Amino acid sequence: MDMTKIVEKKRAYRRGSQFVARVALVAVAVFAVRASAQNGDLPAASSVLQPQAYVSLQPVPRGRAFEIAVVAKISPGFHVNAHQPSEDYLIPTKITADLLPGIFLVESSYPRGVMRAFRFSTTPLRVYEGSFSVMMKLRANESAPIGSQKLPLTIGYQACNQDACLPPTKVQLIADLEIAAVDTPPHPAHPEIFSSTPSGKAPSQQ
Repeated sequence: MDMTKIVEKKRAYRRGSQFVARVALVAVAVFAVRASAQNGDLPAASSVLQPQAYVSLQPVPRGRAFEIAVVAKISPGFHVNAHQPSEDYLIPTKITADLLPGIFLVESSYPRGVMRAFRFSTTPLRVYEGSFSVMMKLRANESAPIGSQKLPLTIGYQACNQDACLPPTKVQLIADLEIAAVDTPPHPAHPEIFSSTPSGKAPSQQ
């Protein structure tokens, strides 16, 4: 057997071993979740994240760019995977918007997260813990509906503690904004939130 075939077989074996390890990790996590859930030890997945939405301008004049900040608190003892997780089998945290007519998403900025070691993983994982903020830059064009508007947002995530992961879930919240005429003076809102922007830009929502 020539050396090329030997190398290819070794690479295939490594890929197969990595896949088996990932499947085993997920299986262990699911088993632990089920066992803990039966004992009533773990909360509902949707209760682990408590998000709030803030708008940078009130009102938002037509033709202006503005931001929506989603500030999410994570229940003590839990974490969620980062938007760009360190392993491709992990479910990323992601925010999507049910955009109104005339409102466009320009880009979203997520924090990078921190690397942490957990008992259920052989390697450190990139996660959010404590709290995190996501900044969404949007634009209201000339066709945006004037008046008070509600923009629905959805956060998809998977929460884990030191020993196990809860099932993936989604949480919905609302961003309240006021759309005004083009010549309306904008008033900055929540400067304590919009004074800084996290790193890690994501492409516009399609």
